[in-house]
Amino acid sequence: MSRTSYVKIASRILIYVLGLFLLAVGIAFSMNSNLGVSPIHSMPYVINIISHIPLGNCVIYMFCFYILLQIILLRRNFKIINLTQIIFSTIFGYFVEFTKWLIGDFSIPTYFGKLLMMGISIIFIATGVMLYVEMQLVPMPMEGLTLALAELTGISFPNVKVAVDCIVVTISLLLSLFVLHGITGIREGTVITAMVTGKVIAAIRKPLVPPLQRICF
Repeated sequence: MSRTSYVKIASRILIYVLGLFLLAVGIAFSMNSNLGVSPIHSMPYVINIISHIPLGNCVIYMFCFYILLQIILLRRNFKIINLTQIIFSTIFGYFVEFTKWLIGDFSIPTYFGKLLMMGISIIFIATGVMLYVEMQLVPMPMEGLTLALAELTGISFPNVKVAVDCIVVTISLLLSLFVLHGITGIREGTVITAMVTGKVIAAIRKPLVPPLQRICF
């Protein structure tokens, strides 16, 4: 393998990890906006409130469940290498804890400020997801599930992403209502993020994918 090939592989790995970190930053911003957590984070957040298990661990457990769903859906087409999603889920769980500490209690006052933080969160989340999906290494479990559904249905990834996010938010909402007897962590920001993130991914792919392809492939 040539030196150029090693550089390209290293670039893909670095951009992949950067994508995970940006996703974690987006989640931290969504939490501090107080307009509801992000869709990818809604289920772990509710489970964290119910069980008092550390949030990073809840993220890891939920992601392992998404991997199981991929195995059920794809069956023989599920690639063994995709089990390494567990490793990256663990890394991501620690990123979530780190970014929570890094951002701390930072928030922008007023409702407009909260909306601004939610908008920043959506941009970080969409960029993070786009980066690590485009690196074609190992998708994160929720995106791996989305890719599996896109493969089975023939529907584009951004559109399936919107549907999956909405389903996860709905299940989280029902779990919160039935177990906690109220709505916890899920507000208008969660719904907005679920409906918009896939569209933002589709928009930012157009300008960013060509330079990424030149650098990494």
